[in-house]
Amino acid sequence: MIIIVTGMPGSGKSRIVKEFESRGFPSVSMGDVVREETVKRGLELTKENVAKVSIRLRQELGQNAVAKLTVEKVRRLLENSRVVVIDGVRSLDEVGTFRSAFPDEEIIILAVHTPPHMRFDRLKARGRHDDPKSWEDFEERDWKELKFGIGNVIAMADHMIVNDCSRGEYEERVRKLVDRILAEH
Repeated sequence: MIIIVTGMPGSGKSRIVKEFESRGFPSVSMGDVVREETVKRGLELTKENVAKVSIRLRQELGQNAVAKLTVEKVRRLLENSRVVVIDGVRSLDEVGTFRSAFPDEEIIILAVHTPPHMRFDRLKARGRHDDPKSWEDFEERDWKELKFGIGNVIAMADHMIVNDCSRGEYEERVRKLVDRILAEH
């Protein structure tokens, strides 16, 4: 079974990934795949360079480029695990790539929704190199994500979790959802 975790930046995807990992299931981050490719190309890990490589990959390999680069990692992980989590799917093309590559695997899309102001505050506090410094940066990044097609993936989710509460309450919601998914599948 493949679990695709999607949601806008700062929505709380990593909490879901960590919950599956705490139960012994491996994950692959599509963002890490782009960062690895940036380093492979001899570029410094800056927001600008990662964005350029992301665009270049899509020009070279198509809109589903990052998914194509992720398939082999997922295939290796499935050899030793009944569940693999993929973090960061942004388009239905990418979902289609995984469905084509793994026709015998059940693929479940799990989406997180968090109100924009909450996401902005979390991203500012997180402080990763590509996190927005201003509301304008934040909106620009959201528009880029939406242009990739992330809203379509969220709309097609098999499960939706809303992260509009305290950290403890959200963690409890995540635990219950993961329990339910693993019990049903």
